[in-house]
Amino acid sequence: MDIQDLLPTIEQNVRTALAEDVGSGDITAQLIPADVMARGRVITRESAVISGRPWVDEVFRQLDSRVQLDWKVQDGDQVQPNQVLFEISGPARALLTGERSALNFLQTLSGTATQCQEYADLVAHTRCRILDTRKTLPGLRLAQKYAVTCGGCHNHRIGLFDAFLIKENHIQACGSIANAVAAAQRQAPGKPVEVEVETMDELAQALEAGADIIMLDDFSLEQTREAVAFTNGRAKLEASGGINKDTLVAVAETGVDYISIGALTKDCRAIDLSMRLED
Repeated sequence: MDIQDLLPTIEQNVRTALAEDVGSGDITAQLIPADVMARGRVITRESAVISGRPWVDEVFRQLDSRVQLDWKVQDGDQVQPNQVLFEISGPARALLTGERSALNFLQTLSGTATQCQEYADLVAHTRCRILDTRKTLPGLRLAQKYAVTCGGCHNHRIGLFDAFLIKENHIQACGSIANAVAAAQRQAPGKPVEVEVETMDELAQALEAGADIIMLDDFSLEQTREAVAFTNGRAKLEASGGINKDTLVAVAETGVDYISIGALTKDCRAIDLSMRLED
């Protein structure tokens, strides 16, 4: 995911966060004389994979252009407890007003990236790629999907607009898998067409219809191996449904191309970060 393409989203994410937190003004920061300058540093209290630098930069850019950040890490870097992530200097009011919003972005996106790195490492010995889903925090989908890539996993479709994912209800409404795939190919030629299947018979229908990707929903390991052998490269296969760290490796080793996991973005825990001003 190209960070340049995300700049409008980052600007809006930050504007929304500051409006929510600062409102009509930070009344506590106003206790500090406007001309007081300060320096500080942000550290991590635990191991993590870092993600969210552009959001932090944007918080302080919107608050006060005089704030300077000196980053010691890049997005995607692995860090250790008590490691300095960045040093910051500028008007004390701006530093304190922006602290929470900046750290909220950094701790949440780093939590996503850290979770993703754990999953990616587990299947590094296979050719399987771990994909995210649309189970993201409302308003922060692109931010979390960026964090997914910082952690070594990959993006599924961004939303309902950039790829077809034909599920049971779509098939029911269209009349058949073949009808649904044909309609998708007519409606938006060139866009990926993925079909979710629950049986080997549906897999055969999806292959016959010309689906690009076929999602194996809640297939057992034995069924997944059978599906890989039956498909024999005629389409990409994605395993999905209740896969976790305990079952991930066995599924990846069946030979599927992708495994999609909602937990990458919906079950992540924010990383413990701290900002301290210097005397």
